[in-house]
Amino acid sequence: MSSLDRAAALLSDVVARTGPFAPAVLFGASFVEYVFPPFPGDLVVLLGAWYAVRGTLSWPLAFAAVTAGAVAGAWVDWRVGRALAPALEARAAVRGPLDAGRLARFDAAYRKHGGLLLLANRFLPGIRAFLFVAAGAARLPLGRVLLLGGLSAALWNALLLAVGALLARNLDELVAFFDRYTRAAWWVMALAAAALAVRLLLRRRRPRGAA
Repeated sequence: MSSLDRAAALLSDVVARTGPFAPAVLFGASFVEYVFPPFPGDLVVLLGAWYAVRGTLSWPLAFAAVTAGAVAGAWVDWRVGRALAPALEARAAVRGPLDAGRLARFDAAYRKHGGLLLLANRFLPGIRAFLFVAAGAARLPLGRVLLLGGLSAALWNALLLAVGALLARNLDELVAFFDRYTRAAWWVMALAAAALAVRLLLRRRRPRGAA
């Protein structure tokens, strides 16, 4: 039995034993995942989706719990980023790897493209918490951040419910689907990061007089 299967079995037992308090467990798991990314919150959401589809839980309650937990976690991450912003600005005032120019470029870039990242955050395993911390550091409006984060969480949770209802015949299949998706998502993010690194390297090597 793999570690993912063992975690699924353990979490399945927890959700099953909590009975009417299971939505609170789902809320807490979804919340903690945003604050502590190594926590397997997605796996708990999968279990909630499975039980909701099978009628053990009320799927509207399960859907609302995991979505609300994601929004609450995003709020905490944004607050952390907002609290870190003055320290980052003070450090940027001193010449170093993070100077004022680079910080200003980051803020401008995140204000321009950060919305797309926040809208996609729930589909990006492992890094979603840092996206909201960056949003706070870049001073993106909290209302916009929570709206985009909530939409992303709602789309992801609806997809899980649909997969549980239409594709997976048992919990093992649902866990296997999640495992394949996570691996594919990490590969896509790694390739995107490599392409971005190559692009930045080529831009630095380009002669100053080039277009």
